[in-house]
Amino acid sequence: MQSNDARTLLSCAVPTAVAGVVAVAVGAVFAGGKGAIGAGVGTLVAAGVMASGLIVLERTAKHLPHLFQAMGMVLFMAEFLLVAVVLAVFQDTTLFNVKAFALALLAATLVWVGAQTRAHMKAKILYVEPEAEDERKPEGAKKSAPAGSAP
Repeated sequence: MQSNDARTLLSCAVPTAVAGVVAVAVGAVFAGGKGAIGAGVGTLVAAGVMASGLIVLERTAKHLPHLFQAMGMVLFMAEFLLVAVVLAVFQDTTLFNVKAFALALLAATLVWVGAQTRAHMKAKILYVEPEAEDERKPEGAKKSAPAGSAP
C-alpha cells in the first residue's frame, strides 16, 4: 500500500471510529447495553465494508487504471448491496438493538464518505507522471527554447 493510500485509509478510519464511539455512547443511553452493542457492530460493519472497498479501489487504480472509474461504480453498488444484505439478515435479531445498529451503520458510512471525500480533495496526487529530463531527449539533442523566444 502506498503512503498516500495509507494516509487516506487512516484519515477515513479515525473520524469513523470517533463517530462509532459517539454512537455506542448514544446507543447505551437510549437503548442500554443492547443499544451499545448494536451501535458498535453497526460501526464495525460500516468501517469494514468501506475500508475493503477503498483498498480494492486503490489496488485497481494501481494495476488497472483504465478500469478505475467503472470499478468505483461497481464497488459502490457492491457496498450498498452488502450493507442491505447485512441489514436484512439482522433485522429480527435479539443479539442487539436493531435501530441502534442501523443508525450507527448509517452514521458511520456517512462519516466515512465525508472523510474520504475530504482526504481525496486534500491529497496531492499526480494525474500525469512527470518524465525525467534525461529520458525525454536523446543524447546530443538541443534543448528547445520556449515558444515565442528568439533563436
